[in-house]
Amino acid sequence: MPTRNDPPQARRAPLTRDRVLDAGVALADAEGIGALSMRRLGRELGVEAMSLYNHVDGKTDLLDGMLDRVVGEIELPEGDTGWRDQARRRAISAHEALMRHPWAASLWTSSLNPGPRRMRYMDVALRSLRAADFTPGLLDRAFHTIEDHLVGHALQALGFPLDPDEMEEAGERVLRSFPVETYPDLAAHIRYHVESKDQGGGFEFGLDLILDGLERLRGSA
Repeated sequence: MPTRNDPPQARRAPLTRDRVLDAGVALADAEGIGALSMRRLGRELGVEAMSLYNHVDGKTDLLDGMLDRVVGEIELPEGDTGWRDQARRRAISAHEALMRHPWAASLWTSSLNPGPRRMRYMDVALRSLRAADFTPGLLDRAFHTIEDHLVGHALQALGFPLDPDEMEEAGERVLRSFPVETYPDLAAHIRYHVESKDQGGGFEFGLDLILDGLERLRGSA
C-alpha cells in the first residue's frame, strides 16, 4: 500500500469528480456503456464503489457527467464568421465527438439533466441563430433540425452492422434473396453500394442541405 514515504508516482492520486468521470468515459469507450457499473468503475479506480458516491450522486449523475465531458470536446465557434459557418463547424465537431464515443449518442437523446458544457453548447448555438435574425419559430426549428440530423446520423452510422470490406459479400447475398427484375431500382441501389463500398453516410451532404434550406427560409421570413 502506498505511504507518504513513497515517491510521488507511487501514491494514488486523490479521487475527484473529474477522475471519476474520466474513468467512466474511458471504460465506456473501451467496453461499451453496458460494462459500466459503480462497482466496476470503483475497481478501475482502485477504490470501493461506495467511495464514488462522494463525487457522483449515482449512476444517472455519472452518465450525465460523462456526457458533459464529451460535449466539452465540441468546437464552439463564435464571432463574425456568420451563422452558417458556425453551425456547420459546430455540428461537424459534435458529430465527430459522438463517433469517438459511441455510447454518447443515445445519452444525448435521453439525458434530462444537461451539465454546464452542454448548456453552454446550446446557448452558443441559439445565440448564433438569434444574432442572424432568425424568427423565434424558425430559430426553434433550425436548432432542433440540426440536432436531429447530427444525433440521428451518428446513431445510424454507429448501428450499421458492416465494415466497408464486408459490403460486397453482404450486398451480393441480399441481391440473391429477392427477384431483382421485380425491384430493379432497389437492386441498382444495392449494386452501387457494393461497387463503391459507400455505406450511405453523407453527414455533411445532409447538413449542407439543411443549412442551405434554413438560409433560404431566413431570407424570406
